[in-house]
Amino acid sequence: MYYGKKTEVLGKAVVHLTAFGILFISLQGSWMWGPNGHGAILLVNCDSEHTCRKSLDSEHAEVTRVSDLKDMSPMVLRTSGPAKLPEGYKLTMHISQGDAECVRVFRTRSTAVVGGEDLSKEVPCLWGNAEMNFYVEGLRFPDKDFEGLISINLSMLEPSSQGFPETPIFTDRVVFRVAPWIMTPNTLDPVEVFVCSTTDNDQFLKRMRRLVENSGCKLKICPEDMNRGDRWMQDEIEFGYIDSPHQRFPVVLDSPRDGDLQDFPYDGQDFGYVTRTAYGKEVSSLDSFGNLEVSPPVTVNGKNYPLGRIIIGVAFPTATEGRNMTKVVQDFLWAQKVQEPIALFSDWLLVGHVDEFMTFVPAPDKKGFRLLLASPDASYKLFRGLQNGGHGQAKMFDGLGAEEITVDEILSDEKLKAENNYVQSCIDWNRDVLKRELGLDDDDIIDLPILFRVMENRAVAYYPDMVNMIVLGKNLGIPKPFGPKVDGRCALEAEMTSLMGGLGLSCTYIDDFASYHKLLGEVHCGSNVRREPFSFKWWNLEM
Repeated sequence: MYYGKKTEVLGKAVVHLTAFGILFISLQGSWMWGPNGHGAILLVNCDSEHTCRKSLDSEHAEVTRVSDLKDMSPMVLRTSGPAKLPEGYKLTMHISQGDAECVRVFRTRSTAVVGGEDLSKEVPCLWGNAEMNFYVEGLRFPDKDFEGLISINLSMLEPSSQGFPETPIFTDRVVFRVAPWIMTPNTLDPVEVFVCSTTDNDQFLKRMRRLVENSGCKLKICPEDMNRGDRWMQDEIEFGYIDSPHQRFPVVLDSPRDGDLQDFPYDGQDFGYVTRTAYGKEVSSLDSFGNLEVSPPVTVNGKNYPLGRIIIGVAFPTATEGRNMTKVVQDFLWAQKVQEPIALFSDWLLVGHVDEFMTFVPAPDKKGFRLLLASPDASYKLFRGLQNGGHGQAKMFDGLGAEEITVDEILSDEKLKAENNYVQSCIDWNRDVLKRELGLDDDDIIDLPILFRVMENRAVAYYPDMVNMIVLGKNLGIPKPFGPKVDGRCALEAEMTSLMGGLGLSCTYIDDFASYHKLLGEVHCGSNVRREPFSFKWWNLEM
């Protein structure tokens, strides 16, 4: 496809040829970003028109169904001139060896004209006033070794003579940019929610089903025979999409973790799939996609990020040892260009995911969202207020069968206090990074009362981590914290409901204590959301 003011046919890369009286002028010989830019756009053909075949369309060098052509970019060769070329002259389409693994060009449902091992082929052009249709298929997303630009060349060759090879007398080209993979933030409307069914999460599923129905989206449950006990839906995949003026479809990024959910990622018609494999390196917990988030749109020091910014967690910058998200995934995320990543420090957590201490929720004012951060300081402030109000004997975990503990006991636990001082310092460091990289003020951030404890020299949530929520429009699915009760109501829930109510958000508290929290995860870890795409078009970015 083509965008920009110079094109004559919207949605098509059009080539006009002149040689021997035949017009040959490429309108797409360059590519430029921005609302006044121009260029042809190419989608990676990473879905499957055959839902029963576990392979992607891009893995096959032929078009097996007409419906597959809509995922490709039309390219039209128009000629205007004499009825035929002089004897021995011919027109050849050719690509570079480097581009051969990134693109294929088809004539309708035939095998590829160029691509793969075929770097060039004569074009059997109908001369005179004629038009020939081609379809261009992307094979690779932008990555560290591939900027995303592809050139398709057309050359007029004069015949060989006196032992000399054929000679190009005129060449022009069309430049395509491969559409990037784009993540969707919590502020976009939900379409589908994905969760797993396990032997111990019936009550969790009931509450999730009610929340999803109230939010007006669909619920898809991955059955036990498919998930094989792996309930961590967020960690396995990340939903995104690819877009062009002629076609758009969702694309799943499959994480390198490859747990028992590894066969779940959806690769069906109009639903794409991409993955990155960490070769020769052990995958860590930081490679799960609870450690991959994206902000809503922001403006930072005058620079616009209308598609937001990707957020990942890594080891502290000065650490000589520590866990990091694997390089092949980081390289892929940076190469997409349109959602410039931010690296936070998350290795201080035992699981190590950014969704354990931060999330975004929609807001009706200011920037259109708030950043929510876990805050031990906010928790201690709340508990001290309860103690001063005469509720020091109110119990955490009341009725759970877990070890109950009073507000007084929490406040007197010096070891717990020291651990949370450390946690707060880690979160504060990330807070400063997020303020700087997202252009936020303190008023854009809400601190949630959450305590942590230390296991194996790293932190885990002390009670269900309320920041690890699912956001469905104005409805929030929040881990039920089982906090101390005052007048029969959980004080933590009351505080959370008050904070979110000011933004017009509704809170549903979901009991995930036994089925997720005790396994070091929460509601967000055990769910995933496919969302509507941005209305903003990525090619209009000012780069």
